[in-house]
Amino acid sequence: MKKQALISVENIYKAKVRLKQVAIKTPLVHNAFYSEKYDCKVYFKREDLQVVRSYKIRGAYNKMASLPKKELQNGIVCASAGNHAQGVAFACQKLAVRGKIYMPSTTPKQKIKKVNSFGGAFVEVILIGDTFDDSYAEALKDSQENNLTFIHPFNDEKVIEGQGTVGLEILEDCEDDIDYVFVAIGGGGIISGLGSYFKQMSPNTKIIGVEPTGSPGMKTSIEAGKIVTLKEMDVFVDGAAVSRVGDLNFKLCQQVVDDFILVPEGKVCTTILELYNEEAIVVEPAGALSLGALDFYKEEIKGKTIVCLIGGGNNDITRMEDIKERSLLYEGIKHYFIIKFPQRAGALRDFLHVLGPDDDITYFQYTKKNNRESGPAMVGIELKNAKDFNTLVQKMKKESITFQHLNTDLSLLNAMM
Repeated sequence: MKKQALISVENIYKAKVRLKQVAIKTPLVHNAFYSEKYDCKVYFKREDLQVVRSYKIRGAYNKMASLPKKELQNGIVCASAGNHAQGVAFACQKLAVRGKIYMPSTTPKQKIKKVNSFGGAFVEVILIGDTFDDSYAEALKDSQENNLTFIHPFNDEKVIEGQGTVGLEILEDCEDDIDYVFVAIGGGGIISGLGSYFKQMSPNTKIIGVEPTGSPGMKTSIEAGKIVTLKEMDVFVDGAAVSRVGDLNFKLCQQVVDDFILVPEGKVCTTILELYNEEAIVVEPAGALSLGALDFYKEEIKGKTIVCLIGGGNNDITRMEDIKERSLLYEGIKHYFIIKFPQRAGALRDFLHVLGPDDDITYFQYTKKNNRESGPAMVGIELKNAKDFNTLVQKMKKESITFQHLNTDLSLLNAMM
């Protein structure tokens, strides 16, 4: 089978020219905290500082600016979980083009508001379905029925060329030879463009693709040797939750991606909180993926020069409680139990004796609300240190407390809360 040709350096440079008055050249910043943490030289490519707070403006505008005027006059349509929608909306206003933007009904309100803000009177937002793929199907149908040009978020050469300008800027700005670049993968647009540029201009650099554990579309497909549609996935990392990667992106990733890392959603949440607390950087889940991968690659990157793409900063503040909760569960700090209290007075008081001096009950709810004096209860306990968990369990067993630990079954935990 003939290999897919890499996206040409010439076309990526042409995209750079088109984007000159639209997308900013985002900074490549050395980060002292993470460099010390991982004993290497860490740079952040800060696409969260882009005009629409993600790199998506690059691909969307490059595609639309390349279209014939007649096609633009007919209008465009797209589907997006958020960031591509903002890029398309911004391009619609810049080019005075009318656009219809389909988004999942689960899209954070902050992203929806931004799409309307960037697009103004030129765009119409349509919320439909629970996932990107649901919105994609409806947008494609609208495109075919109404003769509207579809602006794909990743499976399009012009979009990929636009995203490839990120790689161009990294190599322009980094004074060191780069050993590794860590890039989040959703449908595969950014890593296809950036990877194409690096393989031609810096072939010794290893390109590491990073996906959430709950939606590993590209890794699964590469391992299978064909595109695999995920039947189930965790959509928490909404910017990277795609059940089917792009055909063109798949072929390009076969050539440009040197390794894949899957990052648990809980680890993504820990990274979001760490970035905010240590660096005052606000990122969305997909924007934290590349940095979250370093814990799983820390031996390989020692003494090396690496770049992490911080792909987006469109995080809804209302998600922070969920982010904190997922982080605590992942780190082993927070634990939920079903406790079967004996039917006698003082049983709850006796249970408190098994807690350590720094343990805290953060949730308590009887599962049988008509029997509050006795029976099973769901109890959430937050520890000071993850290592205290074994001590807590041993104390409960010693006191003959009947319990079920729920952390190992998150679906059951979510159903009960």
